[in-house]
Amino acid sequence: MTELISPELVLLDVSLGGSSADVIRKLAETVVNAGRATAAESLFADAYAREQKTATGVPGGIAIPHCRSEAVTVPTLAMARLSQPVDFGAKDGPADLAFFIAAPSGADQEHLKLLAKLARSLIKKDFTASLRAASSPEEVVRLVNEALGLGVEAPAEAPAAPAHARRKLVVAVTACPTGIAHTYMAADSLIAAGKESGIDVVVETQGSAGATPVPQTVIDTADAVVFAVEVDVRGKDRFAGKPYVQSPVKRAIDEPLVMLHEALAVAGDPNGRRLVAAGGPAVAEPEGRESVGGKLKRVLLTGVSYMIPFVAAGGLLIALGFLLGGYDITKYADKIVVGNNIFNLPTEFGPQAWGPLGAYLGAVLFKIGALSIGFLVPALAGYIGYAIADRPGIAPGFTAGAVAGFMGAGFLGGIVGGLLAGYTAHWLGSLSAPRWLRGLMPVAIIPLIASIIASGLMFVVLGGPIAFVTKALNDWLSGMSGAAAVVLGIILGLMMCFDLGGPVNKVAYSFAVAGLGAASASNQAPYHIMAAVMAAGMVPPLAMALATVLDKKTFNAAEHENGKAAWLLGASFISEGAIPFAAADPFRIIPASMVGGAVTGALSMAFNAGSKAPHGGVFVFFAIDNFIMWVVSIAVGVAVTALVTIGLKRYVGRKAPEAVEAQPVAA
Repeated sequence: MTELISPELVLLDVSLGGSSADVIRKLAETVVNAGRATAAESLFADAYAREQKTATGVPGGIAIPHCRSEAVTVPTLAMARLSQPVDFGAKDGPADLAFFIAAPSGADQEHLKLLAKLARSLIKKDFTASLRAASSPEEVVRLVNEALGLGVEAPAEAPAAPAHARRKLVVAVTACPTGIAHTYMAADSLIAAGKESGIDVVVETQGSAGATPVPQTVIDTADAVVFAVEVDVRGKDRFAGKPYVQSPVKRAIDEPLVMLHEALAVAGDPNGRRLVAAGGPAVAEPEGRESVGGKLKRVLLTGVSYMIPFVAAGGLLIALGFLLGGYDITKYADKIVVGNNIFNLPTEFGPQAWGPLGAYLGAVLFKIGALSIGFLVPALAGYIGYAIADRPGIAPGFTAGAVAGFMGAGFLGGIVGGLLAGYTAHWLGSLSAPRWLRGLMPVAIIPLIASIIASGLMFVVLGGPIAFVTKALNDWLSGMSGAAAVVLGIILGLMMCFDLGGPVNKVAYSFAVAGLGAASASNQAPYHIMAAVMAAGMVPPLAMALATVLDKKTFNAAEHENGKAAWLLGASFISEGAIPFAAADPFRIIPASMVGGAVTGALSMAFNAGSKAPHGGVFVFFAIDNFIMWVVSIAVGVAVTALVTIGLKRYVGRKAPEAVEAQPVAA
């Protein structure tokens, strides 16, 4: 098995800059220079994005930036002993030891276990002291390899409940988004704190190296539960009825004893929080940690993220149906799929470009796509309900969404119905229930009552007014032309390029795809909006690709590699292709992208380009009206963004790439 660390990956007594971003960038370059990754900027972007979610500094002057990345080819550990300590967010001050763990997206379990073992070794003071005293990179490599071979593994099975009644037992679950470092360090910190204070601690690590569930008998006898997690807990129903506390995983590293005492304090409080079976607030964020606006944004984006696959697949199938069956296929599709088959092809439905076979296949594809699009509002509402109340919120949400669609309340009705269903299911799950009834609550009682309440309110009270507002909005959009349409295109273009696949981008995209359900021969506005959104979203990656060609000296080698990939990503309408550039230089790349996106959105609307497909970029040309002028609008926006990017990089806060490349990456 390839070694995780080698001497060329060790930098001793070097200054890598004054910020965590500087250190991560240099370590990413070190990994690439060692031939273990393909693109430094891409690796940096992935690692820094992880750093932005949760700072990786831990007590003792240590930082452990880490990530999984498509750019990594070999699981790798790079280490820097910093002559100028850098703040990585630890409470006790800056770090002088930085370990960069870079794992491929598909890293094998053996390598992940080694990386996890190393992370656990880093909280041992004797190990870090020996690293600080090491005189050569070779000695560091030896120390690390010894830690990997001799580090203490977590027991394969959790210990049985303690025999002494006076000792308290706390069960903990640790899990971080990457599942490489913090998950295991938090576990060891909690166990060590428990030993020092006379508390038995059993930890279930839900990380990349696998997880051994804590036996149910241990959970049942535990006094309290600690959730040190930043992702959903697997099998959380196992902890139903237990007092608990929850915090981000890093707090268990910084304040393990505080968390243990908090959990035991909740256990001693008759009114303290208890976990409820599925559908209740079992693993909700602690009170006050998430704002109302933040939670609302989270649940809405969850609904949108689950909805988009229905729309994307359905829209592309509809586009293929138009290609094979012609645009009149909307009139005949139902009759064809019911009355014909592959051995009885239709001939009576008008001339078709691909003949009777094209008419039949076009009808089948169109109908599959239309049925898929029909899930747009129910899926949105269902997964909003899921984001609020977990599984018991799905069925009431889907039902309320279906009612919204039936009432003509559309996208807005789906949002309202999903919120009603989710919060009703959540409230029902929080109610006390006899033990014999708990098993029925999430699978029968909560979905039944929540469906009645949410869908009943949609039918009786809210559906009509929301349908009125939806119709008024559609009528307004349908009548929009000239300058008003151009202004809308500018707004949508700005939103699509603001965060390159983030929440604002998703709002604009969701607005466009939701409108497709209301499009018709007499209402082409949704097609125009969809075309403007897709065109603007293609601008940033294509512009970055063009900029690297027009001004090669302004961009480094890694950016040139990313630029080559951005051609295809941009042509496919994958805005995220520009993220490596934006992550490295957000204050120049994002404004430049927004300028070009606004130009493209305005031109697409002005040219009356329309897209019947919600995704696919230039590859769904057959589903785009006025395709040539649509491409022209993209080309103009790409040129504008590329030129603005080059100008900003040259004349605004310029940092010469030659100077960057000249800096040593090893000592």
